[in-house]
Amino acid sequence: MRTLDDWLSHIEQQHARSIDMGLERVRDVATAMALGKPGARVITVGGTNGKGSTVAFIEAIARAAGWSVGAYTSPHLLRYNERVRIDGIEADDASLVAAFEAVEAARGDTPLTYFEFGTLAALWLFERAGLDLAVLEVGLGGRLDAVNLVDPDVAVITTVDIDHTDWLGEDREAIGREKAGIARAWKPLVLGEVDSPSSVLRHAYAIGANALRLGSDFFHEPIDSQQWRWRDVSADLVLPVPALSAPAQRANAASAIAALRALPGDAMSDQAFAEGVANAALPGRLQHVSHEGVDVVLDVGHNPQAARELAAWLQVHPIPGQTRAVFAALADKDVVSVVASFAGLPLQWHLAGLEAGPRAQSADQLAARLEGTAAARAHRHAGVADALHAALASSRPGDRVLVFGSFHTVADAMQALHSGR
Repeated sequence: MRTLDDWLSHIEQQHARSIDMGLERVRDVATAMALGKPGARVITVGGTNGKGSTVAFIEAIARAAGWSVGAYTSPHLLRYNERVRIDGIEADDASLVAAFEAVEAARGDTPLTYFEFGTLAALWLFERAGLDLAVLEVGLGGRLDAVNLVDPDVAVITTVDIDHTDWLGEDREAIGREKAGIARAWKPLVLGEVDSPSSVLRHAYAIGANALRLGSDFFHEPIDSQQWRWRDVSADLVLPVPALSAPAQRANAASAIAALRALPGDAMSDQAFAEGVANAALPGRLQHVSHEGVDVVLDVGHNPQAARELAAWLQVHPIPGQTRAVFAALADKDVVSVVASFAGLPLQWHLAGLEAGPRAQSADQLAARLEGTAAARAHRHAGVADALHAALASSRPGDRVLVFGSFHTVADAMQALHSGR
């Protein structure tokens, strides 16, 4: 008998590498577990940015329609339980332990990565929950990701941009080829950006997937500060502005609507779409926390595309006070391009170190990589909590502190705010 923490420590040690792309091992174990379809309907969501938000919109809309919904996402911020939700409720420790036991019993001597182990556990839980819909977020890439073990009824690719180049390729075309691997023959593939790489479209055409493209097959457009419109050739929906407030969230909501409308079966009501869009929430995505009159904004953005979205949000939401940026990133990220996205914005930078295993990076190492930028001359701190404390100490009511750069960065900041640090 093990606790959840015991199991998490155990599964971290079952493979020599944290990432080992490929489906052979995880498929063998899934077969041994006799895993079937995780829900009556399945939507798989991949992409560089916007995956978690798109899952949140799909989940909220389907639940508003009265469906039983399971959502599998990664990584988590504070608790592993965040990764597996059934009807909006995180899986409890006992359920996850039972699922890990089922995986362990079936795998024999087959090594599984942490993510593969967790994916099989989530699928095991979902199958037993009798779900109307399972929504699965791809972890890394698509073609060789463990989530791609499941054949979806609809696949979604939110965006394709430069990230994880060691695994996926150096440019959008190469990365697009990997992400397009979640598409299935003769099934809908929702593309959530106007300029998807040609590699994605070629793959969809080659396998006969029905590509539904933002800007060509479905559209979103503003009406006023409170409403926006989603439309395609057969529907015209007037919807509330999403509570998720980043500029890209309307496109993510539009992709979620397109995916749900592409599912087989009866159509959802306009009311369900409106309620889901209004109620979808996700921590760490432009999340606001008030601290003694200072607006602390937490965002997990960690690549150039996400940074450009953050910079765009700052430009359209100016404040009379000062804005301080607490930035900490993993060692394999393109930090120069991330910081360049904020050129011209009046930010006071604080750089922090991150402890994250082999991808750890100190503030000094981060500053050295940013040599020649305004951020390189920033205050340096051992960790995110120290950086956040210093930024808050320098701030007055009406100021803003933006904390971003990684899930680890936001998690450390959340823990520091919760502890009153």
